[in-house]
Amino acid sequence: MDFTFDFGWMAGGIVIAAAGVAIVFFHRQIAENLANGVSSYDHVKLFGVITIVVGLLVTMNLHTFILTLIVNMIRGGN
Repeated sequence: MDFTFDFGWMAGGIVIAAAGVAIVFFHRQIAENLANGVSSYDHVKLFGVITIVVGLLVTMNLHTFILTLIVNMIRGGN
């Protein structure tokens, strides 16, 4: 699979990563209003960090490569 750079995916990845940063920054308010409060602070922060990583993968256009590898492993093909 060839690597191709695309400005659309880069912009989308930056938006996703920015949303993850906002989740990490406001994790206490989000946990108190949308989750169970103090017991879920770390869960919300973990979700934010995962969102940042996914955003960075999308920014570098590596998400299609990783998804292709996973699908090929499941299907057993090349």
